[in-house]
Parts: sequence; structure tokens; C-alpha cells
Amino acid sequence: MTGQRRVIARVLSEADDHPDVEELYRRALALDSRISVATVYRTVRLLEEKGILERRDFGGGRARYEATENGRHHYHLIDINNGKVIEFEDPEHEELMRKIADRLGFEFVSMRLELFGRKKAPVEKAAPAASTTKGKKA
Repeated sequence: MTGQRRVIARVLSEADDHPDVEELYRRALALDSRISVATVYRTVRLLEEKGILERRDFGGGRARYEATENGRHHYHLIDINNGKVIEFEDPEHEELMRKIADRLGFEFVSMRLELFGRKKAPVEKAAPAASTTKGKKA
């Protein structure tokens, strides 16, 4: 592995988000000014072919990447307004998927879940309604 590929691999391993190739290039360039965007594309393709990196499509017309985590099942919630990706785990969901696969005669191997949504607007609490009393005849 070349020094430039090591830099790209380091950037990927330190990423706590799901960068696209352009973002990987910007980060790698900050560490090594000799890295070209073509080198990043070739390295990403190689790491993907070797099963070290996984391509994700969260919309927006660009592939994003994350390290392959064999055996760990996690899911993604994508904010459609800003593209932010939130990773989460849900053991109950995983168990349900295992049961469904078993019921259908399959051995569970892996799964992918991507949710798309937008942040809910804060709910404003209404001020308590003033009680109105109408005059009553005695």
C-alpha cells in the first residue's frame, strides 16, 4: 500500500460520518498535498472491491462510504433537509428480522435499513385557557 493510500485509509478510519469521495479528498489533501482526486477514487474503488469499505446511497446523487463492520448491524436515519446521517442500533428490530427470516425458511445473514425523515418542529405548549364563566340566573 502506498503512502497516499495509507493517508486515505487513515482518513476513512477516523471518519465518524459517511463522507463522499470529494470530502475524502479534501480531508486527505489536508494531510498530504500530493494526493489527487483520481488517487482517492481509485483507492475507494479498491477498498470497496476488497470488502473493506461499503458504498451507501443516502440520496443526493452522491455515493458515501463507511468501513465494513462485519457482524455489527446498525441502521441509518438520514435527515432529508441537511443530509446528516445518524447511525443507530435496535436489537428488537434485528431480532424481529431474524424471526421473519427463520419463519420464511432462511438463515439470517445481514440486513440494511435506511430511514429518511426530517426533524419535527418543536411543539409549542399552549398557554392554559382562561376559564370563562357566564353569568347564570338563580
